[in-house]
Amino acid sequence: MTSTSAPRGAFLRPALVAVLVGLLAFLGAGPAAAHDVLEGSDPADGSSVATAPSRITLTFDEAPTPNTATITVVGPDGTTHYESGAPTSDGAKISVAVAPLGAAGRYEIGYRVVSDDGHPVSGALSFTLTTPGPAAAAATTSSAGAPATTAPPVTPSNAAAASPAADEGGVPAWPFVVLAIVVVLGAVVLVLRRRA
Repeated sequence: MTSTSAPRGAFLRPALVAVLVGLLAFLGAGPAAAHDVLEGSDPADGSSVATAPSRITLTFDEAPTPNTATITVVGPDGTTHYESGAPTSDGAKISVAVAPLGAAGRYEIGYRVVSDDGHPVSGALSFTLTTPGPAAAAATTSSAGAPATTAPPVTPSNAAAASPAADEGGVPAWPFVVLAIVVVLGAVVLVLRRRA
């Protein structure tokens, strides 16, 4: 009885250790797959403001890759864009100038940045302008002071579908699964050699 139980115990211990090492390696992939996360904005998401902002600022938990950001600001009509110029970055803050806003209502902000791990992150938020902006009167005329309406690559309507942060791939899991299998097989071979 003792001659059969000892080898079985000797086999189970290394196999258990190998499985635990493989699981730890697999779980360790979590932090490497993390992407930049939007922590706040100015104006705040869902807020109501009486004065039209001249700039939109997004704050992330880490600094995105410089010169990769796109920010759009679309008015209540769903077509007029109010972002002006290219976004600028200051560490974890990305901002864009805003042309004089028009009618009171909900303004949609779409964004897309590239995380420091190389993966794109995009999303949308909004604020409500409670008082008509300076361009409200000019909106009915041909284009006196009206902002450009050319759409950049990402708009709030498709920002979430284009590349949502929750669906980004990150580091693939299969290398860690393969590593766990190799470790387990190595432990089995080692135990079989000791028994031989």
